[in-house]
Parts: sequence; C-alpha cells; structure tokens
Amino acid sequence: MNSSQHPLAQPLWSIAAVERDTGLSKDTLRVWEKRYGFPQPERDAAGDRAYPPEQVERLHAIRRLMDAGHRPRHVVALQLEALQALAQAAPLVVAPSAAAAVARRSSNNGALAPSLLPALHDAALVERYLALITCHDAHQLRRALAQDALRLGLVAFVTQLVAPLNVAVGEAWIQGRFRVFEEHLYTECMTGVLRPAIASIAPPQGRGAPRVLLTTIPQEPHALGLLMVEALLALEGCHCLSLGTQTPLGDIVQAAQVHDADVVALSFTAVLAAPAVLAALRDLRRQLPARTALWAGGGCPALYQRPLEGVLALSDIGALPAEVARWRSRAANQAKNSG
Repeated sequence: MNSSQHPLAQPLWSIAAVERDTGLSKDTLRVWEKRYGFPQPERDAAGDRAYPPEQVERLHAIRRLMDAGHRPRHVVALQLEALQALAQAAPLVVAPSAAAAVARRSSNNGALAPSLLPALHDAALVERYLALITCHDAHQLRRALAQDALRLGLVAFVTQLVAPLNVAVGEAWIQGRFRVFEEHLYTECMTGVLRPAIASIAPPQGRGAPRVLLTTIPQEPHALGLLMVEALLALEGCHCLSLGTQTPLGDIVQAAQVHDADVVALSFTAVLAAPAVLAALRDLRRQLPARTALWAGGGCPALYQRPLEGVLALSDIGALPAEVARWRSRAANQAKNSG
C-alpha cells in the first residue's frame, strides 16, 4: 500500500507544495534527485512526485545551509542529523531577506570580509527582538520597531538596527531556531514599519533628483532589502519607483526606458545561484542604456567576489548616501561639459 493511502501516514507533499514551502524550484528538486539521489519522492495515484514530510524537513535544512553559503554538492546528500550538526558547528551568517550583505570569502586573501558584517551595536536590543519573534507577539514586535524607528531616526534605524537584526534573524533561521513562518512574521512586521516611514518622506522638488528604479530579478522573492534601500534613497532626495519583486528582465529594461531611470537598483539574497545572478546582471547591463547606472547589493556573495564591468556592487547599505552624492557630482559635471 502506498504511504499516502495508509490511514495513519502523514500526507505527502506535492512538488508544487514543496517548491512553495522551501523556495527550491521544481527543476532544482528534479536535478538533485538525479544527481545526488535525494530527494527520493514517492508517486501519488496520478503518478506525480509526492514527498514525505521528513524529506521536506531535510530539504529545509539543506536550504538553510545553502543560504549560508554552502554548495549543494556538499550538503544535499547529507542526512538530517549531519545537516543540523553542520549548521550548529560553523554557521555562515546571511540576512534572510535584506540588503545587509555577507560575503563568504573576500577575493583578496580568503579571509571573511569584515566590512560586510554589520556590527551589532546593541546586542541586548537585538536579543529582545529575537525573543519577540520567538513569542509570536506580532503586535508588540511591530510596536517596538515603530518606536525604535522614531527614536533612532530612519537612517540609523535602517543601518544600525535593521541590518544587524536581519543578520541575527538569518543566523537563527540557518540554525533551525526559527521556522519559516517566524522569519515571515518578522519580515511582515518590519515591512509594516518601513512602508509608512517611506510614504511620510516628502518627494523631491525641482529637477536634478536621480530617478531610481528598484526591483529584484525572477526567482528572488525577498522585498525587505528593497524597502531598506528605498528608505535611504528617498531621504537622499531620489525619485524612487519600486516594481516589487521578481520582475522579468525585459520588463526591467522597458520600465527603465519608460521612466527614464538614471539608476536601476537590484537587491539579492543568497536564494539564487551565483551563475544566475551574474548572468542576469550581464544581460541587464547589455540591454540598459549606457547612461543608466546599474547598482546591486544584498547577501549574495557572488556580487563581491568578481566585479562586473558597468555594475556597482554595494556591500554596505550605509554607503548609499555617498554613492548618490557621487552620482550627483558626475551628473553636474556632465551637464556643465555638455553646456
């Protein structure tokens, strides 16, 4: 008897449900099945792949390690106990859905790049937020975030609290201390604080403000990094147009042309494999007008290991104001020379 027909068996997961729950694409699951012998799905009555809950749990552990920078070939074949031990032994910290970038190795000497690790300026404050997430107190979590946004001011809130808090939440998720719904709870509460804060910023007046198009490429579903960047850019007097997440490359190019964007800014986490990230950036750089700057940042280590011509990789979200100032200076010089 198939386990899905046994009255005491836990229900099997369809491949679509596994994709939604783990963030691993159907193609990835099929490739791993052939290449590594895992997962090992059963078949439902229609002959479609069906995954036992214990395999889904193991896929979650694999995904956490991949988000931490581990390669599939090193972790997919490991049993759950080995995966959990690896996460506990030496977790590589990345933000779950943020612009706080953490590169696994620097390109110069192989050491962990310290400039990419946001300092935890107030460890007790971060721990208090982790406790609120663990208690599932969404109301108190959102209230505390809103109060700290007012207390610190938006720039310090984003750079000194949100960025390191993202790293801490990401580490907790990688280690299995947080479940997916808890990371989502945090993201939604933070989004609920950042969106009104951005909306309260007066739009820039007059000409000369850079027009910035913000989005992510397909298969990159995380939006929190975009909100953090938008908040800082809006405070710097930029015209910001956010397309949300997972915009097809062709639509990014068309939107940049329609809105005459000066900058296209993209946020990346470690969800996508490095080749996909780099290929998308090269493709966009070829299609965008030469005058349109292409900025990329976030927790994808590939952004910082090998510079791409015509792409500005921002490892530190706090560097955005300086980059806007440099853009303004170049634009002013170009206008002066053309005049």
